[in-house]
Amino acid sequence: MIKKKVVVAVTGASGSIYAKVLFDKLIELQDQIEAVGVVMSDNAKEVWKFELGNQHYADFSDFTFFGKNDFNAPFASGSAKYDTMIIVPCSMGTLGRIAHGISNDLISRAADVILKERRKLIAVVRDTPFSLIHINNMKTVTEAGGIICPANPSFYSLPKTIEEVAGTVISRMLDLAGFEQQSYRWQEK
Repeated sequence: MIKKKVVVAVTGASGSIYAKVLFDKLIELQDQIEAVGVVMSDNAKEVWKFELGNQHYADFSDFTFFGKNDFNAPFASGSAKYDTMIIVPCSMGTLGRIAHGISNDLISRAADVILKERRKLIAVVRDTPFSLIHINNMKTVTEAGGIICPANPSFYSLPKTIEEVAGTVISRMLDLAGFEQQSYRWQEK
């Protein structure tokens, strides 16, 4: 099995629980991963602290964290061969910058690199309702090869906790990223 090099970007949209559950799942999937690089916006850190009541993102020592303006991060260049980028949650501001090629920070630069190299970009968008600007930006990113995976949980697995609800989105996203994982499958035993 070829191990994945993954970039995880966390933006300031509401939904820090999705990033936390993703981090936990990536630790479980370590045998499929060569490297995980993480970049968080300043707002992402504030939202995490507000929504989750902690700063435990700093406890994920299995990952390499990069500053939001660290253009020396390996995934700021296509030559580093990071094959997947997951933006979770993805704010509409971040999506708009990506859709229009504005690489003004490491998140938007990494997304630009992933798209230009024809690799996998998954944006877990969080805002609702969508304006026509949001919809057009989602269309543009999709046409450029990205995958829009709205943070819409499913309930047919009968989740019992908020983490299990968030996990339905993260499991779907990990499937889209090509990870082998155990998760609920509709009508499978």
